[in-house]
Amino acid sequence: MVVPTLNEARNLEVVLPELVEAVPDLHEVIVVDGGSVDGTLETARRLLPDAVTCTQVRRGKGNALATGFARVTGDVVVMFDADGSADPAEIPAFVAALTAGADFAKGSRFTAGGGSADITAVRRAGNEFLNTVMNRGFGTRFSDLCYGYNAFWADQLPVLDLPEHEKPGPADGTMLWGDGFEIETVINCRFAAAGVKITEVPSVERLRIFGSSNLHAVKDGVRVLRTIRTERSRARRSGHLGRLSRTVLSGQAARRGGSADLSRLAS
Repeated sequence: MVVPTLNEARNLEVVLPELVEAVPDLHEVIVVDGGSVDGTLETARRLLPDAVTCTQVRRGKGNALATGFARVTGDVVVMFDADGSADPAEIPAFVAALTAGADFAKGSRFTAGGGSADITAVRRAGNEFLNTVMNRGFGTRFSDLCYGYNAFWADQLPVLDLPEHEKPGPADGTMLWGDGFEIETVINCRFAAAGVKITEVPSVERLRIFGSSNLHAVKDGVRVLRTIRTERSRARRSGHLGRLSRTVLSGQAARRGGSADLSRLAS
């Protein structure tokens, strides 16, 4: 499990014990910090001495996830937010979707059984619009593009082709492509463009426990729209777009077979 953090010490006091209780036989928890000043990593080490803890080189959630992905040693990768919005009791459902045949288990608040205690009317409308753009551009049938609770087989990491996580950022302070909050969209687009088998998993988004979100609906929405267009051009150049609608699934698992031991879960 990869947990990106930035000043989440108070939330980790609740989230990490809940995580261990929900999935006691996790293979590893990787906590990546973006330069917290509240003792986030110290809190993680105290609560979970076996956790892998590290600090990202650049800034942004995307770079934090890439940093964590590089340290994964388990069979399954779970992307898990540290703010308390993700319910760890749902992890077995994500793993079940993978063992039933999916390569990528994509959380959705807007499929049957999903929900959100945190979505606003503006964010819901924006998500619906971005879903439409994504689905038309990539031939997918996603119901929830802008949600970061996802899981995938670790052997799919090369598909993502994310920026080298240890490379220093530009001197002018700009972010590399994929380093920001657009990361979830980049991941969705690249898995779709690769034609992997995708299953949506119902998920109920909870309220953040402490602190305020770093999301900005309009600014981040524009960035997501740009991401879809950029990634579609990338997919077209690679010659992948023509086969997407045949291989990308939503709401059902294409049989992959096999199983995943939760003790090998890199969450």
